[in-house]
Amino acid sequence: MAGAPSLSQPSGWRAWLLSPEPGSRWQARLGRFYLGWRSFTRNPLAVMGLGVVVLLILVAIFADFIAPYSPVIGGDLRTQRLLPPSETYWFGTDDQARDIFSRVIYGSRITLWVIVLVALIATPIGLLVGTVAGYLGGWVDTVLMRITDIFLAFPRLILALAFVAALGPGIENAVIAIAITSWPPYARIARAETLTIRNSDFIAAVKLQGASTPRIILGHVVPLCLSSLIVRVTLDMAGIILTAAGLGFLGLGAQPPMPEWGAMVATGRNYLIDQWWVAAMPGLAIFVVSLGFNLLGDGLRDVLDPKAAK
Repeated sequence: MAGAPSLSQPSGWRAWLLSPEPGSRWQARLGRFYLGWRSFTRNPLAVMGLGVVVLLILVAIFADFIAPYSPVIGGDLRTQRLLPPSETYWFGTDDQARDIFSRVIYGSRITLWVIVLVALIATPIGLLVGTVAGYLGGWVDTVLMRITDIFLAFPRLILALAFVAALGPGIENAVIAIAITSWPPYARIARAETLTIRNSDFIAAVKLQGASTPRIILGHVVPLCLSSLIVRVTLDMAGIILTAAGLGFLGLGAQPPMPEWGAMVATGRNYLIDQWWVAAMPGLAIFVVSLGFNLLGDGLRDVLDPKAAK
């Protein structure tokens, strides 16, 4: 009997987290998080996607310690140029005798930087446009949604190319162009969610209490739209990576000698027959990271989408 408390400790914590009558908001939030995490871990592919994303973040943070060579300074062009993968150069070397493994490692920083900036710029724009259009309706909804339709009428890469051509090549302009072309789908989702909740009883109760329209939108409508938007943003990460890589491939994104994966693939296309590793290694990095975000997005959709709950 003396050992009973320690043996029942895990179940006790679970009982506390899953209590039908939580004693505080903090307990209720922890309980919801625990249920979501348990549901998430039942999907092995989603866990694998989360592992890929976490690995990307860790590699980007500790690139200085992981990469054995400089990503921009090459070796001897006479003896170290276009060497195949080996114990010395794990991914081989490129046409400037630079270690491809080191460039892929440092390229993860650029990729992660692009993803974070695009998400921080595009998500609030789409969320604000969608919630305002859905809540106010009328001519405001018509104008905002027609503007959204104009952006959706063009393929994302083509529209991004047009903006980069106007702004000029460079990684900063590429981020701006990708963000400008990424917000319309978020606006559509936020509007659809807002239309389903704007006539709810709790919204009517908030109005009776004298809450202003901006307070209702920002304090009550926006939080309810976040779960669906998080899923869509996560699923869009792969498209953002591919768009950034496409701009880099065309010479409109990151400029040499920055180790951007798309630009590295563009360099390696001249050596596909004999020195395949120059393009294959950064291409493999793009594939793995894009797949990881897709798998993570699928897992988050199963957890956060209330319509998918069984």
